[in-house]
Amino acid sequence: MRDNEITIAITGASGACYGIRLLQWLCQAGIKVHLMISDAARVVMATEEGLDIAKSPAKQKSTLCDVLDINPELLECWSQNNWASAVASGSSAPSRMVVCPCSTGSLSAIATGASNNLIERAADVVLKERGQLIVVPREAPYSAIHLDNMLKLTQAGAIVLPASPGFYNKPESIADLVDFVVSRILDKLNVDNELSGRWGYMSDAEPAGE
Repeated sequence: MRDNEITIAITGASGACYGIRLLQWLCQAGIKVHLMISDAARVVMATEEGLDIAKSPAKQKSTLCDVLDINPELLECWSQNNWASAVASGSSAPSRMVVCPCSTGSLSAIATGASNNLIERAADVVLKERGQLIVVPREAPYSAIHLDNMLKLTQAGAIVLPASPGFYNKPESIADLVDFVVSRILDKLNVDNELSGRWGYMSDAEPAGE
């Protein structure tokens, strides 16, 4: 497995902005990303971000590199049905993967090892190879089924990191809220970043009372 590359899957939950910002930051930091976008995610990206993402991986790459100012050498887009891709095998897949945002349908499929498409298979590969899998669910409220699937993934070694931005850094924009979550994802990936203010290190923080 490749330790210097990261797999990202963007699935059909609300919060496409998190996955897009994560992709942009990693590539601009010089880290190669293997990207998969589900059909439902393409609908969400058009609705929430105004991004018209084609089904063709080549067209996806062209659009994202242009819009996000990404070096084409640092992005590889894969079709959900490309079983010959690098992320489909433990012999070649990156050791780290983030599903961001992670729909509850994808959460369920990954938790049960369904592997019905490349996103699910890639996540299964990372788990079986004892790599690092991070899932970023964005749903409210959670049902018992959702919570059970999160528990299964946690017990299997994955990290469940809900898209829950903090407010102690006094965000002034939606971008600040997005960066808060993305910063926490990058922390778990052990990727240095200063995207968001950190508790105890903010210059305008008030001292605790005696």
